[in-house]
Amino acid sequence: MNAPAAALSELVTKPRRSPARWPRPTVVIAGLIAAVLVIAVIAPGVLASQSPIDVDLGQALSAPSTEHLLGTDQLGRDIFSRLVFGARYSILMGLSATALAVLAGTVIGLCAALAGRRVDTVITRSIDIVMAFPGILLSLLVIAILGQGVGSIVAAIAVAESASYARLVRSQAVVVRNAEYVRASVALGRPPGYRILHHIVPNSLRPTFVLATLGVGSSIMIGSALSFLGLGPKDPTPEWGSMLAAGRELLSKSWWAAVPPGAAITLTVITVTVLGRALRQRWEVGRAGTARR
Repeated sequence: MNAPAAALSELVTKPRRSPARWPRPTVVIAGLIAAVLVIAVIAPGVLASQSPIDVDLGQALSAPSTEHLLGTDQLGRDIFSRLVFGARYSILMGLSATALAVLAGTVIGLCAALAGRRVDTVITRSIDIVMAFPGILLSLLVIAILGQGVGSIVAAIAVAESASYARLVRSQAVVVRNAEYVRASVALGRPPGYRILHHIVPNSLRPTFVLATLGVGSSIMIGSALSFLGLGPKDPTPEWGSMLAAGRELLSKSWWAAVPPGAAITLTVITVTVLGRALRQRWEVGRAGTARR
C-alpha cells in the first residue's frame, strides 16, 4: 500500500479525538478564588499582615482605608485580617464535617446493601427518617446533646449530612453488586472480601466523592449558621458566622462590620458549588464515554 493510501486508511480507521474543551470562565474564576482560600487556610499570614485579635479601641469602627482595607470592628480589630484568619475555622469545619459524613455514610450504605434484606430495610427506613428533618434542625438537636464548640458543630453537621451519602452509597453498591464483572468474580471463585474491597467499594465511592464536593459548600453554610447562633467558636476567635452575628447590630451605621463576613460565606459556597458541579459534569461525561466504548 502506497503512502497516501496508508494515510487515508489510518485517517478512516483511527478514532477521532474530541477537541480539548477549555473550562468555562466561571470555573476558572472559581478555581482562582479556591486557590486564594487554600492560601488563607494554610498560610493566612501571607495575605494578612495584621493580627486578627489585637484590640485598639481608638480605631473602633473605622471605615475602610489604606491602613484597614475592610475597616475595623467595634473593638478596633482589623476586619480583613479576621476574615482571612477566620477562613481556617469556617472552611476546615465544613471539610471535616463532610469527611466524617462521607465516612459514616459509606459504612452505613455498604451495610445496607450487603448485610441482607432485613438489615437493608431497617437502615433504609432510618435514613428516610433522618432525611425528613431539615439539616439545621437536626444539627441543633445534636448540639443540644453534645454541647457547644467546634467539635460539636462538626459532629452535628456530619450527622445531618451522612444520610444522603448513605443512600447514594447503598444505591450504587446494589447496582455494582449485580454487575457482570462481579458475577464473573463469583464464577472465578473469588472470596466475598475480595469482591467487596476490589469491586463494590471502589465503584460505589466514585460518585460519592463527586457529591462530597457539593456537600462541602452546604457544610460551610450550616457551620456558619450555627456559629451565627452563638454555638461555635467564642470571641476573640475569628470565624465568619460569629463575625456576622457581631456585626449585624452595626449594619445601619457601620456596614463594613457585617458585609465582609457575609460576602465571604456566600462567595465560598458559590465557589465550591461551581467547582463541584464542574467536577460532576466531567465525571458524567467520562462515564458516558466509557459506557459507549
